[in-house]
Amino acid sequence: MPNPFIWFDSNRPMGHADVRPENFTDAVEAVVSSLGSGEIMTYGEVAAEAGFDGAARAVGQVLARGEELPWWRIVNASGRLVPGHETEHRRRLVDEGIDVIDGRVRMVKR
Repeated sequence: MPNPFIWFDSNRPMGHADVRPENFTDAVEAVVSSLGSGEIMTYGEVAAEAGFDGAARAVGQVLARGEELPWWRIVNASGRLVPGHETEHRRRLVDEGIDVIDGRVRMVKR
């Protein structure tokens, strides 16, 4: 069954699929919203769980626009906090019981 989140643009070369922005956004928001207090994921894990493996950077764009999303529960692959927002990011994670050391959280394999 074809992925309902993918559409093909006839103006692009064969083999290039585009993600419909509204469906990608909805999928990312659903994954991020499902995280509970003290749970963290990487941008890549969110993209993969949303069905868009390899779209980690696009996840960051969704989080930057999603005012209601718990953005602080998402870190990069090495556990680094959001550049420019480290103080607030750290505060929110520590409030949820996550240890932050030198601007990073310790990532544990699931």
